[in-house]
Amino acid sequence: MADEEQTEQITLIDEDGNEILYNELFTFSSDDYGRSYILMYPAAEAGNDSINIEAYALPKGADPTAPDDADLEPIESDAEWEMVQETLNTFLDPNGKM
Repeated sequence: MADEEQTEQITLIDEDGNEILYNELFTFSSDDYGRSYILMYPAAEAGNDSINIEAYALPKGADPTAPDDADLEPIESDAEWEMVQETLNTFLDPNGKM
């Protein structure tokens, strides 16, 4: 039997109190902003041609290898959003082809 990579999953609660399971896409740290970020998508969308990727900041000092141990924070700065988008674009196509 082949080993399959285990996808990390996180449960978030929406504004209506519903639990939504997310698959972690990846986490990364930014020295420029002194914090880490997590990108994830709803587990229900796994396997779809198009998925809705969401990004959150981890509290300063949080361990990006254990994001479920910290409260996720919205990214409020336009400059941070731009940096996260550039990182995602690189992740999706490391050769720079769009």
